[in-house]
Amino acid sequence: MLQPIDMAVSAETVIELSAVRFSWSREGPSVLHVDSLRVARGERLFLRGPSGSGKSTLLSLIAGVVTPQQGSIKLLGHDTGAQSGAARDRFRADHIGYIFQMFNLIPYLSVIENVGLPCHFSERRRARVHATATSVDMEATRLLAQLDLDRDTLHRSVTDLSVGQQQRVAAARALIGAPELVIADEPTSALDADRRMAFLDLLFRQCERENTALVFASHDASLASQFDRTLELADRTRAEREVAASASKEIE
Repeated sequence: MLQPIDMAVSAETVIELSAVRFSWSREGPSVLHVDSLRVARGERLFLRGPSGSGKSTLLSLIAGVVTPQQGSIKLLGHDTGAQSGAARDRFRADHIGYIFQMFNLIPYLSVIENVGLPCHFSERRRARVHATATSVDMEATRLLAQLDLDRDTLHRSVTDLSVGQQQRVAAARALIGAPELVIADEPTSALDADRRMAFLDLLFRQCERENTALVFASHDASLASQFDRTLELADRTRAEREVAASASKEIE
């Protein structure tokens, strides 16, 4: 069960979940219960929980990669559960930037090509870039510079970069075209404490510039104080083991 801490509600809502229930199989127990969740434009939300608690599942639901068996998920007022799979894909490309735990950069593309990739799939994000910059490459260069990657890296293969550099390329890719929402799934797990905080500072700065909502999942509780609000996910895997053990004792 999702436990809200200091819940805030804004008139400009980016994410709205209501009575959501999700299971990976029809017969299996619910993996995730979310009674109510709202995230406002520009808000920084920290999603905390141990491995197996459902953080990545919740992010997949918000992004429309999967849909719930019960309840509704609205992004920018659109009910994503009522959309077709293709419509959800288009909506995600237009409005959501995603930073994956393993970054998911394309190894045969250069740094600048990786960053510009969302604009090839989204006319909306491409139009936003052209409203403020002369080209996608120019905006990619600006974002990379803001994230402390210099011009020498632009045309290098991403496989030649350090983990910290790859992480910043992934962040620039998520941010290009000013999406209304950025989702980050454990993106700092491979970094030491100093690099973790430096990356967060850079990410926050870019989200603030575009008034972008940020949903950031991590098991590292020490990061929570850097965010506007924290939501806690219980360890459902452990809870289900305890229920199973209890039922076994009753049978005996």
